[in-house]
Amino acid sequence: MVSIGQLTIAGLGPGDLDQITPAVLQALLAADAVVGYFPYVARAQALLAQSAPASSRQPQWLASDNRVELERAQQALELAAQGRQVVVVSSGDPGVFAMASAVFEALERAQGAQAERWLALDVQVLPGVTAMLAAAARAGAPLGHDFCCINLSDNLKPWPVIARRVELAAEADFAMAFYNPRSHSRPGGFNRLLALLRAHCEPERLLVFARAVSTPEESLQVCSLAEAQPEMADMRTVVLVGNRLTRRVGRYTYTPRYYGTVDGKAP
Repeated sequence: MVSIGQLTIAGLGPGDLDQITPAVLQALLAADAVVGYFPYVARAQALLAQSAPASSRQPQWLASDNRVELERAQQALELAAQGRQVVVVSSGDPGVFAMASAVFEALERAQGAQAERWLALDVQVLPGVTAMLAAAARAGAPLGHDFCCINLSDNLKPWPVIARRVELAAEADFAMAFYNPRSHSRPGGFNRLLALLRAHCEPERLLVFARAVSTPEESLQVCSLAEAQPEMADMRTVVLVGNRLTRRVGRYTYTPRYYGTVDGKAP
């Protein structure tokens, strides 16, 4: 009888190896198979290279393209069902636009004996520092009050759904975090977002463009909505939009926790 394996879905944080949690490191040290998108597997390899003794056993590294998330999840589940200790790696937090949902979708789709084997597995999700929180920390505290997070990619949901969510968030005065704002295949998507924001928010609304946070390529720009331009964002950028009380203090951007009277003016 094959022993029941374990599947761990681990978040590698925004890029800096020092921001990977100890729990994720321990899971990688115990793994005999690591599954993930090519750059994330490379990041896990770099972490083990600096953390594990040179003589320690290396896991099997199984890297694949970013367009095969469901297949990757199925591969990881099947390996774990064979009794192996498997880690699926994601950038940031695995539960935020990442592999945790893909694994549970694969579980839901499984049928018959396969479903029985996979559902018997011990599946755990280890959180990581997601990009919007790393970006907010660099800027100050722009997400210091109620906020929402929206993925601007229309690969998995249609643009009208995205637009409606942006409109409602702006009307409710949420601070907002946007993932995947602009890519070569979607050059006009961020233009449409800026048009929506300008229709619902004042020109002075603050935006933070945080690119490749915690890596050597990191850059941070803060500007008003009126000043924002599409070319300020790419696929490695997280865009944070403050609420109407978000302000600058020195070089920092923050959103007050108190939503009552500010400077004698009612909100």
